[in-house]
Amino acid sequence: MESKVLFKSFSSGSCGNCYYLGIQEEEQRFGVLIDAGVSPRRVKKELEAEGLTLNDFNAILLTHDHLDHIRSIGSFCKHIRKPVWATAELHKALSHHFIAHYYIGDCKKILSDNSWNEVVKDKIKVKYFVVPHDATQTVGFAIAIGDKRYVHITDCGEMTDEAIRFCRQADTVVLESNYDKNMLLEGKYPEELKKRILNGNGHLSNEECAAAISEFIHPGLKNLFLCHLSENNNTPQLAYETAKRVYSNTGNEIRLQTLPRRTPSSLIIL
Repeated sequence: MESKVLFKSFSSGSCGNCYYLGIQEEEQRFGVLIDAGVSPRRVKKELEAEGLTLNDFNAILLTHDHLDHIRSIGSFCKHIRKPVWATAELHKALSHHFIAHYYIGDCKKILSDNSWNEVVKDKIKVKYFVVPHDATQTVGFAIAIGDKRYVHITDCGEMTDEAIRFCRQADTVVLESNYDKNMLLEGKYPEELKKRILNGNGHLSNEECAAAISEFIHPGLKNLFLCHLSENNNTPQLAYETAKRVYSNTGNEIRLQTLPRRTPSSLIIL
């Protein structure tokens, strides 16, 4: 039986972020959760709806320490007890964080700098890269799983050369497309919050996301998932259409989807 790489978003936005990436080999499955912004109970329910269980992931990866990405990490550590992989700097912050410090110590795994980390033995390797965002430290992930190469970038103020380079090697990219600039500027957010979002350490706009896609698009790119869409300053249609324009005349056949903010996506075979 040929192996299959599986992807599912449980929630993608300021209300909570959590994603499943796994590989199925005959009757066995191995996988990771990326971020822990939704509860173990909800993850269990949504996995079971797809015929999966909590045993089908082996580790948790954390991108940064904003609450919508770590809200349930304490519960995962207390009740599920899977290894939690993060950078040394992020783990140091989490060891003092009210949401995590009681339980995360027993699950702590530190990602090595500038090298691949085998987070699931013989199955999944991860390399992190730093991206600008106003958290303690924020990272994206390049993940080797089976014969697939996956890149995950959420909460990113601007794309870096390193991030673009990893995306050029990936067949699947999950990339933030947070806001439409006109909607943000004309909306009801306080001016200070608007400045925070726009200042290069906040979030990627639809246009900035599209500009990044134009830099990294390549013939091997098969899946592009737009994540962390703002509920107040964006629409799935705007994000989709802005990204689609970049490659609509290139001949590239890419599955392009916006990930739901509050509800789960379907289980997708990559």
